[in-house]
Amino acid sequence: MTVHFIGAGPGDPELLTIKARDLIARCPVCLYAGSLVPEAVVAHAPADALVRDTAPMTLDEIVALMEEAHAKGQEVARVHSGDPSLYGAIAEQIRRLQALGIPYDITPGVPAYAAAAAVLGVELTVPEVAQTVILTRTAMKSSSMPPGEELETLAKTGATLAIHLSIRNLRAVRRALEPTYGEDCPVAVVYRVGWPDQKVILGTLADIADKVRAEKITRTALILVGRAIGARDFRDSALYDGAIPHVLRPKVVAQANSD
Repeated sequence: MTVHFIGAGPGDPELLTIKARDLIARCPVCLYAGSLVPEAVVAHAPADALVRDTAPMTLDEIVALMEEAHAKGQEVARVHSGDPSLYGAIAEQIRRLQALGIPYDITPGVPAYAAAAAVLGVELTVPEVAQTVILTRTAMKSSSMPPGEELETLAKTGATLAIHLSIRNLRAVRRALEPTYGEDCPVAVVYRVGWPDQKVILGTLADIADKVRAEKITRTALILVGRAIGARDFRDSALYDGAIPHVLRPKVVAQANSD
């Protein structure tokens, strides 16, 4: 028996990996975060499977179901949104499973920041603009941020920021980032990426809070901040530059030199 932590992707059922689909289809127990995982994903579960929405449940209740399945020798599909390694709250479940001697594995999924970049049609790492992406959040009602991970500190990198779980904290985001990024820094807010009611709001640090408020968005949205978003004036990368030696392109380089 194994508990399979499965990344369901951001919301579009077609972004479910083949491995994830096949695991869900074979497990007699399917536990899923119903507030973030569409029913179309868990529809792959066997017709006679126990399918439970864990959104209203406590950690103790969820682990109890895993223990019950373990006693029966039943595999469990534990389905999380996006990729379970990011804000998936799987660490605390894994700790419980390890203490109980229940085996587990993890199947990755498409993370929200990657899906949001695809919707925007942008690359988050642009030559000489941004070569680092930081995945973070802000402290609101959840646990506090560890020392050194405050937005003011992260802003010193100038990296592209993917800020999770912070859509109600946009004014604090602006205060933290504006001194370094500038009030005209591009911001994209993607609401429920991959879902039928998906929305994209584009703006700057100066005006994004007002735009989001006008759309009445208060949850389930990712904030992307950085100059790479919508960048146009940047140099080409060295990856496909024929004038730069490349171990996989010796003939092209040789030809360029002979010319």
